[in-house]
Amino acid sequence: MSLLPLFPLDLVLLPGVPLPLHIFEPRYKEMIAECLEQKMPFGIVRASDEGVAGIGCTAEILSVTKKYDDGRMDILTRGVNRFEVLEVNEERSFLRAEIAMVPDEPGKPASELVEQAVRLHAEIAKLAGAEPPPADSRGASEAEAIENLSFLLAGSLPLDLDFKQSLLATLSEEKRLEAVVEYLRAILPGLRRAAHARWN
Repeated sequence: MSLLPLFPLDLVLLPGVPLPLHIFEPRYKEMIAECLEQKMPFGIVRASDEGVAGIGCTAEILSVTKKYDDGRMDILTRGVNRFEVLEVNEERSFLRAEIAMVPDEPGKPASELVEQAVRLHAEIAKLAGAEPPPADSRGASEAEAIENLSFLLAGSLPLDLDFKQSLLATLSEEKRLEAVVEYLRAILPGLRRAAHARWN
């Protein structure tokens, strides 16, 4: 069984969401060089004092945006698939793991839920000055066509990492969108107050 190289970080990568990375540690320079050479992904798992999270997300390298003389590099990656860490392997300088892919349960969220999530997200993004999600996920009808809309909406805002990790582990798009709506509703009043205070 081939092992997936792991990059433990204090963040949660979600499928479909872009992530720029600065690679400077020797072991990760080695790992990324191998991934580039073999055109293979690596896994990003949230790291904490307790170790690495049980569910992570594979990252594909879209481009190397800058190379430095000392071997450091800036790369642009994007989350692709969720996986479960079955067993961690420590034979190399960087961690690798036996993994199993984590598919979603079948089923589509109701269009009202999609509209609600997109609307709330647009207001919060505006208040927070965050990047709006991809253009094709702004209208609800187009948004329905987007797989993993919940991940794109959550991934474009600086939300709590525990929330993002629980979203990553939820296997239903409908349940994820419900969680996103509930979370955004909870933080909206505070953001409105802060914005109001700023503007007055």
